[in-house]
Amino acid sequence: MFSAVLAGPRVTVHLVRRLFASALEAAETVPRIAAALDEVRATLRHLERLLAYVAEELPELTDHLDQIRARVDALEQHTRTPAGHD
Repeated sequence: MFSAVLAGPRVTVHLVRRLFASALEAAETVPRIAAALDEVRATLRHLERLLAYVAEELPELTDHLDQIRARVDALEQHTRTPAGHD
């Protein structure tokens, strides 16, 4: 009978201890989450810089590809025409 009387407070103490342990564990993860978010922000800034660079360089690369394509077309045209007809 006496153990039944103490069962309620024991369960309550056990639940309070588990609650505090869970709260402490959650509080310990907050700095890790904040650090991970900082890393994500830094990565996004880096990606933004890379995309800006690519956007600036893309027209120039397109021009270079057009020039190379024109040279290849000229070489193909030159090789298709017979040597005596130049």
